[in-house]
Amino acid sequence: MKTFLSALTIAALSAAPALADGQLNIYNWGNYTPPDLVKKFEDTYHVKVTVTDYDSNDTALAKVEAGGHGFDIVVPAGIYVPIWIEKGLLLEARPDQMENFKNVDPKWRNPEFDPGRHYTVPWQWGTVGISVNRDVYKGDINTSAILFNPPPELKGKINIVPEMNDLMALAVNYVGGKTCSNDMTVLKKVRDLLVAAKPNWLSMDYGTVEQLAQGDIAAGMNWNGSSFRSRLVNPKLEFGFPQEGFPVFMDNVAILADAKNVDNAKLFMNFIMTPENAAMISAYARYGNGIMGSDAYMPEDMKTAPEVNIPPKLAGAGFPAQTCSPEVMKIYTKIWTDLQK
Repeated sequence: MKTFLSALTIAALSAAPALADGQLNIYNWGNYTPPDLVKKFEDTYHVKVTVTDYDSNDTALAKVEAGGHGFDIVVPAGIYVPIWIEKGLLLEARPDQMENFKNVDPKWRNPEFDPGRHYTVPWQWGTVGISVNRDVYKGDINTSAILFNPPPELKGKINIVPEMNDLMALAVNYVGGKTCSNDMTVLKKVRDLLVAAKPNWLSMDYGTVEQLAQGDIAAGMNWNGSSFRSRLVNPKLEFGFPQEGFPVFMDNVAILADAKNVDNAKLFMNFIMTPENAAMISAYARYGNGIMGSDAYMPEDMKTAPEVNIPPKLAGAGFPAQTCSPEVMKIYTKIWTDLQK
């Protein structure tokens, strides 16, 4: 009966926008929330939306864990969702019982990081790979060697997006290991590889869209949607899918356990599982979204974009981004600390 009543309440809220008012405070990655989506939600439900940006999973986690933040919604990567849940920071909002959950692609309905989707709904999914300016480098870009053993043309012109788990996943697979492995022989190889590679990098920064588009950097570890946005400005850019292995990630909308505007946050969850609204998210940030039927509303360039459509011959190299054990994370953090020196 409780479940039934909960479902009725959500359906009623979705069907009667006049019942909603007040505020919704979203905490999301920078340059990742479409203004037109926000306006549509505000106009539909008479809710004032405030968006605050963050630059990394760790930044978001630390800010919320410290308390006093005032946010209702956060958008963590899938590998971080179990950490948020374990720390008691997320509300079990049961989006799997919402009206529009039927639109979620089956392959994203029961992810390892949130079995049954009791806490989260898809925001966008993508891949970790390599952006390269073809005016600078003409060779094979479907290899992590671009980052870890770069050709002379690219030395000193490489940026690494400073997401520890993404970089470690690429490096572990590059040396022949498995993601989240605690094999110390593999991890020593990774540590040595990264420390040796760092002098060939120009920077470790998140601002890749503008840097690549302007030619400030010639290559780098990057996310496919970010690379896509850069290419729209600079057509000389291409995105490579490392044949040694690359992570496939999903960022997810979750409601915070101490949210003040829970009903509005649930409305937003249901809202973004509508195909037309999910397509607005993809059209802005240029990633896939995990909502069936959204393709019909996508810009034409999304349907054929090489960054979004993994080449069949390299599809097998992709693997789901994983949440590593605390033991492995300690080692990763030690390597990461060494890399910052």
